[in-house]
Amino acid sequence: MKKKIQIVIPMAGYGSRLRPLTWSKPKPLINLAGRTSLDYLLDEFTSLENEFDPEYIFIISPNGWQIKTFMEKHYPSLKCNYVVQEEMKGQSHAIYLAKDLISGPMIMTFSDTLLEGDLSFLADEDADGIAWVQWNPEPQRFGVAITDENNRIERFIEKPSTDEYKMVIIGFYYFKEGQKLIEAIEQQIKENISLKNEYYIADAINIMIQKGAKFTIHETKLWLDTGVPETVFSTNRHFLDHGHDNTETAMKRKGVAIVPPVFIAEDATVENSVIGPYVSIASGCHIQNSVIENSIIAENTTIISEIIKDSLIGEKVNMKSSPAAYFIGDNSVIEK
Repeated sequence: MKKKIQIVIPMAGYGSRLRPLTWSKPKPLINLAGRTSLDYLLDEFTSLENEFDPEYIFIISPNGWQIKTFMEKHYPSLKCNYVVQEEMKGQSHAIYLAKDLISGPMIMTFSDTLLEGDLSFLADEDADGIAWVQWNPEPQRFGVAITDENNRIERFIEKPSTDEYKMVIIGFYYFKEGQKLIEAIEQQIKENISLKNEYYIADAINIMIQKGAKFTIHETKLWLDTGVPETVFSTNRHFLDHGHDNTETAMKRKGVAIVPPVFIAEDATVENSVIGPYVSIASGCHIQNSVIENSIIAENTTIISEIIKDSLIGEKVNMKSSPAAYFIGDNSVIEK
């Protein structure tokens, strides 16, 4: 009989660093190499399926019901619950809202944290918790895990002032008993252990460790992020480089020059254009007489006579440049 495991994913944040794209859709539904960020996130848990029966708990914003619609359409067989976080009071607060649903083994991950690795080892794990980490030469921008010689976590430090400790926590955790985390969060909130009026999960885990919980680290070599434009581009490039492109099919389009790798949706129309490298074009798009490089184009967008580079373009956008007439004298410089 398979073991139950819950996967809690807070995703109620405003996604302000990706606006205006996130005005109309939650951040996990942004396109990457022909799929959404949420698709790739869910891929992380396929290795659990032989040993576990996963149940998902999505912490969404009041405007985040597109997540439920997406899951019901594309993953109807998965067990899902949805909890609304109306006030942005941090990670621990988001998890605490699901306290009546949480019991037994639990994974918590941020919606913009993507990693690769086999999770099936959790079936035989006896630690009270695990924090996934990655070595980073400049850890000051992150939280870090302080460990002893046996890789047991002694405490977390948020944004350390020095680079002494280089194991950065990436936002992916396992808890042997989810209710123990809830108890720690209750104490955290009661004692108002917060930063800028937000409650961070690292502080709740520190409380668990102080009470004797055994936490260890698990190092991952690959950590991708979709929280800001720069990392959306780099993550898109990674997936295009690692088998999520359809360059071979795209190259069969007449009148289109393809610079690999790219993903072009089957029903997208592309005419007399140069596409790539590292371009993702979603379903329903129409591209004509354009040059596009290192960009992500969302559904049903029209681009005509444009040169586009390093761009994130949302749904149902209409971009069209008109031909220009010039009367230019000697020694002129024109920049556009």
